[in-house]
Amino acid sequence: MTGSPVEWVEDRPAQSVRTCIGCRQREPSADLLRIVARHRDTGSAGVAIVPDPRRRLPGRGAWLHPVSACLRTAERRRAFGRALRVSGNLDISALEQYLENRHEHS
Repeated sequence: MTGSPVEWVEDRPAQSVRTCIGCRQREPSADLLRIVARHRDTGSAGVAIVPDPRRRLPGRGAWLHPVSACLRTAERRRAFGRALRVSGNLDISALEQYLENRHEHS
């Protein structure tokens, strides 16, 4: 093989790209909020959808822009169950509260 060596144009670390389950836009994962499904105690039925801002909770995650518009779109599209592969009664109150508190403090 002949020719010039490969030239690197950018010197920045690679960022993972994820898709928002609400608006379906692809963004760097740093711009999105990871969410996970947490099964509740045996006393109550259903699954809680909780935010994972530190990205450390175990289990399958999904990604969402941290704005209420994407939350509402994802809820309307029933995207939480499909993305997290869970079924049943999905409680998003913890996620709603997180987004409200985040908006108040920004």
